[in-house]
Amino acid sequence: MMAIRATHEIHKRRLSRNVGVAGVLVGFIAVVFGLTVVKVTNLGPVEGFDHVVRPALIEADK
Repeated sequence: MMAIRATHEIHKRRLSRNVGVAGVLVGFIAVVFGLTVVKVTNLGPVEGFDHVVRPALIEADK
């Protein structure tokens, strides 16, 4: 019985393409994670948007 071996040139091209796509995906995930971390760490007090008056938006009397 013959063993199945993946030594064809198409397999090498597919592998390199898959590695490239995986690299782009990991890069995209890293960018989204980095932006999320920066946004969360730079926030002040968290205010909900539940149709209530937000004190931070009320202008002070002059």
